[in-house]
Amino acid sequence: MVGFADHKATAEVWYKLLNLGFRIPTGSGTDAMTNYASLRGPVGMNRVYLNTGGSTEPAALQAALKEGRTFASNGPQLALEVDGKAPGDTLTLPAGGQTVRYRAALRSPVAIDHFELVQNGRVVARHRLSKARTHADVSGQLKLSQSGWIVLRAWNDGADPLILDLYPYGTTSPVYVSVGGAATNSPADAKYFVHWLDRVIAAAEGRTDYNDDRERQATLDYLHAAQAVYVQKAQQQ
Repeated sequence: MVGFADHKATAEVWYKLLNLGFRIPTGSGTDAMTNYASLRGPVGMNRVYLNTGGSTEPAALQAALKEGRTFASNGPQLALEVDGKAPGDTLTLPAGGQTVRYRAALRSPVAIDHFELVQNGRVVARHRLSKARTHADVSGQLKLSQSGWIVLRAWNDGADPLILDLYPYGTTSPVYVSVGGAATNSPADAKYFVHWLDRVIAAAEGRTDYNDDRERQATLDYLHAAQAVYVQKAQQQ
């Protein structure tokens, strides 16, 4: 799962992983040291909302989170439906794709600057909000011609005093799209992670604080195995 302490940077990395066919739902969490007085707000200011069909049983909560029937937010509430499919679902289309209808909704305690649909990392629909910019029910059409994913997001350019966690932000998990059974992949994004792991491996090789040689080798083997996955995806078209 991907959370969003640093929303914009995290979203860009998340989108690249989605472009490689990894089905990673959105979530929320923190690694903050909560006894620091410098924190901008309390634990729980970022939240993940689960569609469990009304159940509060632990198994239902776990399933909703794992399957991506979620949206994460520090304020804005979101809903998305693409051709009858909700976040976590897969929309299956014939080869060549087709035009589909979508519906999206927003409810927010603060004014929102941007209300957008993102498909495979690109903004494909922007909706202007009413004067108060806290409420929207919109619909439209999308031409889907390749496999991938769609998310709905809401965000602001700057901070709002009512939102303790920097600027307002919310995102749904993806609605996945399968066109003609084609796999989702992006060689350019795979190369991004290959280079990223080059730096991680170099840093790991330079460390001198492993418990022993066995731990060092196990760590490097793990990183090289991860990099091999991205090398393979980078070679696929």
